[in-house]
Amino acid sequence: MMVLPDDFQFSQASLQDFFACPRRFQLRYLMGLRWPAVPAEPIEEHERRMRLGTEFHRLVQRYLLGVPRERITRSVRDPELQSWWQSFLSHDPVAQYGGDDSAAKVRSELSLVGRAAGYRLVAKCDVVIVVPGRQAVILDWKTSNRPPSVPWLRRRLQTRVYPYVLVQAGSYLNGQVPVQSRQVEMVYWYPGFPDQTVRLPYSASQYAQDGEYLERQVETIAACGESDFALTEDEKSCNYCAYRSYCGRGDRAGNIDDVDTELDFDVDPGDFDFDLEQIAEIEF
Repeated sequence: MMVLPDDFQFSQASLQDFFACPRRFQLRYLMGLRWPAVPAEPIEEHERRMRLGTEFHRLVQRYLLGVPRERITRSVRDPELQSWWQSFLSHDPVAQYGGDDSAAKVRSELSLVGRAAGYRLVAKCDVVIVVPGRQAVILDWKTSNRPPSVPWLRRRLQTRVYPYVLVQAGSYLNGQVPVQSRQVEMVYWYPGFPDQTVRLPYSASQYAQDGEYLERQVETIAACGESDFALTEDEKSCNYCAYRSYCGRGDRAGNIDDVDTELDFDVDPGDFDFDLEQIAEIEF
């Protein structure tokens, strides 16, 4: 018996959770169990990094809304956050990737809705820069304390979902003309490592591959019954999962400095709980 509601909306976060562990997807998105344990220890350090990541996003958003940079700078107290902010100001990635073009449309914290296998597919982008008819750049802030890993970023569902949805739903930023896949670029920008920006150009072939992959993933999830959400076989990853105690996979979080991949400290667990009335959905 299918357990996925007809009005369920997917995101890169939910798809990434299913890819990592179907059981985690079930606990979080279908049963509604919200972050019952801290994903990493020391707890204070994990919470600090989460807070700094969120605050950096807010600083950039305020800046793009027109708040004077001097006023924003005076509000920053944390030394690490101040360093990130100064890095942003000195490198100005928004301008660097087309935001200073007189024709550019720059949107911060932009929500777009596409489709996959009949379900809504939501992307909440940190910044989207569209120069109509020429380019469409997705900027994503990564506040990891590790330098970027290109293979890790390429494997992330975010890298597939965001450009795919922008091609589907970005025409209103492009003079009502569909955004071409070849015009799209995904850019990961690290304020702690500003000289190690990761640029991932998009293409028509990648769009077709992503479409097939996302359709297949959504169809697989939609076909699952209650007993089909298996635990991951990668038990090491359970050390950094907030749901480990529900699955008998330990009651202590892993050490934040021992994780061998990046952790998304800038992701708010509520980022994808959208009110559909507040999103301009593009119908296909």
